[in-house]
Amino acid sequence: MTDQQPLNADEILDVVDENDQVVGQAPRGEAYARRLRTRCAFVLARDTEGRIFVHRRTPQKLVFPSHYDMFVGGVVGTGETYDEAALREAEEELGVQGLPQPEHLFTFLYETPEHTWWSAVYEVRCTLPVAPQESEIDWHAFVTEDELAGRLDEWPWTPDGLAAWRQLLAHRAGGAR
Repeated sequence: MTDQQPLNADEILDVVDENDQVVGQAPRGEAYARRLRTRCAFVLARDTEGRIFVHRRTPQKLVFPSHYDMFVGGVVGTGETYDEAALREAEEELGVQGLPQPEHLFTFLYETPEHTWWSAVYEVRCTLPVAPQESEIDWHAFVTEDELAGRLDEWPWTPDGLAAWRQLLAHRAGGAR
């Protein structure tokens, strides 16, 4: 279904400055096209065995279509907090209700020549059976960290998810705050 329009291009987002302070609003499509800085929540979801939820995004995604990601999550809506977005996005993408509030680990600025957003990284334990959103996710599995590490050079990963993963590894090692 590659002829479908990208998802959520008209959703209104807060635009923020280099200090993560709101300076205005813009539709998502315009924010991405003009490289306006927005906010995102990244949630590492683990199952009861500690495995990580990995998925492939649908071809209709506005950013990084058909790429793999080790995080669920997405943009923080206008007036929404990172914590609210993390829980909402995790429940939506995993297709569950009643998740505990994801634990905030750290925040970093993701910046490339194409994109820029403040990125709050979270972790949550999902003990519920998942039923991922078909409009967002083409394929999914829970994998061990070793299995994930073995796929990093094999699959096309979302660049921001890969950056968040590397930041997470540095954070665990005590190198990021």
